[in-house]
This record gives sequence, C-alpha cells and structure tokens, in this order.
Amino acid sequence: MTDPVRVIAGSIFLRALKRLRKKYPHIEQDIRPFTEKLERGETPGDRLENMGQFIVYKERLPNRDAQRGTRGGYRVIYYIRKADAIILVYLYSKSEQENVTAAQIADWIALAEAQLEQENQNQHQEPPST
Repeated sequence: MTDPVRVIAGSIFLRALKRLRKKYPHIEQDIRPFTEKLERGETPGDRLENMGQFIVYKERLPNRDAQRGTRGGYRVIYYIRKADAIILVYLYSKSEQENVTAAQIADWIALAEAQLEQENQNQHQEPPST
C-alpha cells in the first residue's frame, strides 16, 4: 500500500474557505470527500490547459447549503506539486463568482510555493546558540 498524498491548503484557499464558511456552514463536510480522494492519489476534476509547467485541476463539488448540486456548487482549484504533494490553491462558489484566469491561478501557485519554501527554511534552520 502506498503512502497517502499530502494535501496542503494554500493561504488563498484558506482565506476563501473562511469567507465562504460564514455563508455556507457545511462547506467543510462538502469538501471532505474530495480531499480524501486526493489523499488516496486520485485526481478528480478536469485538467486545466494553458498552465505551463503546472499540473492544475478544477473540480466541481456540490453545495448542500445552496441545494444546487455541482453546477451551482463549489469549484476547487488544485495543483499537483509532486507525486506525493497536492496544493489546494483556490475555492469559490460558482453562484458568487465566474471562472478565474490562468494568470490568477499561476500567481496563487507562486505564492503557495513561496510560503512552502519559507516554511521549509524555518523548519531546517538551526536554533540559535546560547
């Protein structure tokens, strides 16, 4: 059995989740089956074209609070960083926002990469000597 894929929520994703949670209290329950699929190594959704070197997917998820199914539900943009690491890039409600551009997604991926790099550097820094 293979190790689970690490699913990392980027800061833009987390900010959107926090904002949407106010209007849609069941959002985390709606997203959970999707993240479990990612952890098992599945890649649900449609691969986005014109993303250069990035492997990016967009998945439709139902919104039980809006009761509109997947068509009027959520969209999750995610990026396969490595075979064992996926970054959740962005989340939005289709009823509140139209599609996002490839340039926006690329910017969000760059921000998430920079944040991960900073976290890795902080973890590997030696504590100051006393």
